[in-house]
Amino acid sequence: MNYKWYVFSILGLIFIGSGLCIFGEALIRKLNQENYFLIGTLSLVIFNSGICFVGEAIFIRRKMT
Repeated sequence: MNYKWYVFSILGLIFIGSGLCIFGEALIRKLNQENYFLIGTLSLVIFNSGICFVGEAIFIRRKMT
């Protein structure tokens, strides 16, 4: 059986959670008036990658049924 969709969905959820956690760190840095641009951009990239992984998992799963 093909569990590629399962792996993609788990990776997507991990990336979404990690992106939000890193965003929290960027927000703390912004409130402390430190440099936050690079870490904020990294959080955005990770979060959007997670959304793409979840979307791909849904696409693969729908194609299977």
